[in-house]
Amino acid sequence: MAPPDDIAIAEDAALARLLERIATGDEAALRALYDRTAAKLLGIVLRIQRDRSLAEDVLQDVYLRIWHAAGSYAPAAGAPLPWLCAIARNRAIDGVRRRSEVMMPSGEAGEAYWERLAAPGGGEDAILDRDALLACLSRLDPTQRDCVVLAYCEGWSREELAARYGRPVNTVKTWLHRTLGALKSCLETGP
Repeated sequence: MAPPDDIAIAEDAALARLLERIATGDEAALRALYDRTAAKLLGIVLRIQRDRSLAEDVLQDVYLRIWHAAGSYAPAAGAPLPWLCAIARNRAIDGVRRRSEVMMPSGEAGEAYWERLAAPGGGEDAILDRDALLACLSRLDPTQRDCVVLAYCEGWSREELAARYGRPVNTVKTWLHRTLGALKSCLETGP
């Protein structure tokens, strides 16, 4: 029997060859890669998704991504299995985010959303505070307002916001700083 290191090296080489073939459009190579890696990748996705049917959908998306990205795999950058696992993990996380993503509604539904953010605890002062907050929120740029709400009410990171809005992290950081400043100023001086 070959030593474990020799087995791992041989497996890495086999996966790398399959990825090379997939990059040329070889469907048989994709099936072979699936047969070799699907159990492991499904396990990764299941740890994140927790729902088997959703995990299986994500796994299909993982192999579609592999099909399209196989040409970008660089053996010099590392072994193929960690690269495949990273794709599975990222797709699973994307799936969770898509399901839990907060869509900022507009119209009457949007007004109800903002009212829940400033839900009154009771009394006339709370209602006035809520109304002031709603008035100040309505004056903000919608994208920047949504960014602040997602960051401070939904717990999104700057990196997640940057990805959502297609902006650099530093831009999102600036938005958050300026928008909070504008909101504070508006609340202090009155809407």
